[in-house]
Amino acid sequence: MTLFAAVDDEIRDARDRARRRDQLTRQRATLLTQIEEVRGMLADLERQLAKEDRDVAKLEQGGFAALLAGLTGSKEERLARERAEAVAARQRVTGQRTRLAWLTGDLRTTDQALAELGNPHHELEALLVRKERMLVESGDPRGRELADIAARLASVSADLREHQEAQQVGAAAGEAVGYVLRHLGGARGASTWDMFSNGGGFADMVEHGHLRQADEAAWHAQGALDRFSRELADIGVGAAPQLPKVDTRWFADVFFDNIITDAIKHQRIARTAEAVREVAEWVAGMVNQVSARCGELTRQQESLARRRQEVLSS
Repeated sequence: MTLFAAVDDEIRDARDRARRRDQLTRQRATLLTQIEEVRGMLADLERQLAKEDRDVAKLEQGGFAALLAGLTGSKEERLARERAEAVAARQRVTGQRTRLAWLTGDLRTTDQALAELGNPHHELEALLVRKERMLVESGDPRGRELADIAARLASVSADLREHQEAQQVGAAAGEAVGYVLRHLGGARGASTWDMFSNGGGFADMVEHGHLRQADEAAWHAQGALDRFSRELADIGVGAAPQLPKVDTRWFADVFFDNIITDAIKHQRIARTAEAVREVAEWVAGMVNQVSARCGELTRQQESLARRRQEVLSS
């Protein structure tokens, strides 16, 4: 028996159990989805059954529906049909209840199997670390490769973490800038209405309401952009995006409300919206670049992890 035979056997066993746990975890997720779907269908069917039972009861107990059916000479025929529909609905309810019971039983069995397996992924990692240490301490050539892999993994993992943080902050900045754009769009719509449909004071009120909200949102968005800039700096990208000022002046509407001032306001809003849209597109582009880099780093991390396992399994 070689120096590593015992730990290799433990690694193989832990890997088999980890694979089994992954399989059961996927099955459990599918079961939960199926149970949720069946519960939804069962609720609908139970409501349908209750309706069918009420229809039967109305015909059996008399009343206007029974009187009308009797006058047309179709009471017995309709009662038979309603009873048949109630029976069919009850059968569907029973079937789905049975299905739900089966699925729930399968879920309990799966949960029990998962509990019995424990945490083989943790055990496997501990065994791999143990063998890695044994290889390094024994002077085995594989130890040097493992040490190199460990250093590269640490570097890639740190790089990936920084890019993921930048991605999350960038996505939040994009949402914040998009919120500004939506309010500017509302202001632009009100401005168009004011110019061509003589919206008057109400259009002005709507327009300025959107502009005030856009201005307030712009301050929050600029803060989000500043945070994104700092995260980009952490990954070696220099950028300082700035949102344009949202003009909320209203005095012209009070003293000079005419087609000329309306057109000037409309152009001002349009220019601001275009500038904000450019910032939004820049943010989206940067987030896409960072996301792509996250994908590359993830693949590198997975490749190094696979190589580490190959070395430790050899």
